[in-house]
Amino acid sequence: MSGDNAFGRRIRAARLRLGWSQQRLARQLGIAEGRGPYGLDRGSVYRWERGTRVPEYWMPWLVKVLTLDEEPDGAATAWPACGAAPDLSGDSVASVIRLGGLDLERRQFLAAATGAYALAALSLPDLDAVTRRTRAAASGRPVDVGRGEVMAIRQMTSVLGDAASEIGGGHARHLAVRYLTQDVAPWLHGTYSEETGRELFAATSQLVHLAGWMAGDEGDQGLAQQYYAHSFRLAAEADDPELAATALRGMAVQAIELGHRAAAVRLAEECVHYARDVEDPRAVAYYQATHANAAALDGDHRAAAIALSASQSAIENAPKTPGESWAAHYDAGRWAHESGMILVRLGDLDAARDHLRHALDIHGLDRRRTRAIVLADLGQVHLRREDTDAALATWSDFLDTAEGVRSVRVTEAVAEMRARLGRLRDVPAARQLDQRAATIT
Repeated sequence: MSGDNAFGRRIRAARLRLGWSQQRLARQLGIAEGRGPYGLDRGSVYRWERGTRVPEYWMPWLVKVLTLDEEPDGAATAWPACGAAPDLSGDSVASVIRLGGLDLERRQFLAAATGAYALAALSLPDLDAVTRRTRAAASGRPVDVGRGEVMAIRQMTSVLGDAASEIGGGHARHLAVRYLTQDVAPWLHGTYSEETGRELFAATSQLVHLAGWMAGDEGDQGLAQQYYAHSFRLAAEADDPELAATALRGMAVQAIELGHRAAAVRLAEECVHYARDVEDPRAVAYYQATHANAAALDGDHRAAAIALSASQSAIENAPKTPGESWAAHYDAGRWAHESGMILVRLGDLDAARDHLRHALDIHGLDRRRTRAIVLADLGQVHLRREDTDAALATWSDFLDTAEGVRSVRVTEAVAEMRARLGRLRDVPAARQLDQRAATIT
């Protein structure tokens, strides 16, 4: 056995404590993963224990079957450290399933302190991955994948996404990740044609992107960043430029929110570049608005104005009925909200107020979480314009709408509102509002 094979030694020690042979451990892992008792051979366990192979894909099931987290000597530390950026240079499928397994085990993830990890993701796609998997598929694989499985992933992603948009990403993220690791994983390792494989990778990219959005909305920015990077990689390998651009947009928005100006601009520019041949006006508006937001953060008002104008032209030409685009949810109301906040960055508070009112009054915004965030932002704009009565009335509506929503964006909005209410402590309505807000935080 290799002298530095710490994880292999832990596997062997845990197996022997249970009194299992290598064959029995292989059977138990196959059952836990869903392939059945013959889904893994004894030789794999032998190679892991010898240190000649690393069980990238099987790590979540090894932890589960051998209960490594419960070992007295801290066997959980045998996992590669999550405090540093993970190596994504290997197989996309194994890497994303491993990430999901880590997530389900509630590991601590990399804090999104810089944009380096997100920028590194730009050079990672393995564009021959689907073709290679199709050619290498073994005839004995247990799952034959077709369009039905692809449609199932898309439908599940849609259902989970609708729920998260309404009540926040913190409510259902574990469902999305469990679906990825337990249901989708066997399909990714199954047999399929090249055409189906590309559709499968694209659908999985959507699911992984949703998991990233949910993680970010729950407050785990490091985990969100890793999911977005995996979503981008899967989309690029599926040769789907719109999905790749959307994943880059997710990373760009995250960089904007964290204040990483250079990374935000680079990611937003790459997002627009990937979407250069996308024709759906909603998608074009979506990506151009992100570019405008990043440029505004960077202080480049000219670039921000150009991108915002391009975004406005696109959304004005968008059909009222959404199409099949992944960005089809980006309607005029959501554009009005985002453009309003870009105008805040550019210092035009009057126009910002009008855009936010337009988002609320004309388009309504059908999701509670979204409407709550817009109300919170509009209250801030009213206060900056010294319209105290309007700010307090808007924030009261915000608290009504936000109740029961589990989202870090809402939690942060409540905290920001209370911080500004401090300057209005002599106003009775402000004190009452602060008392209401205390019950939400």
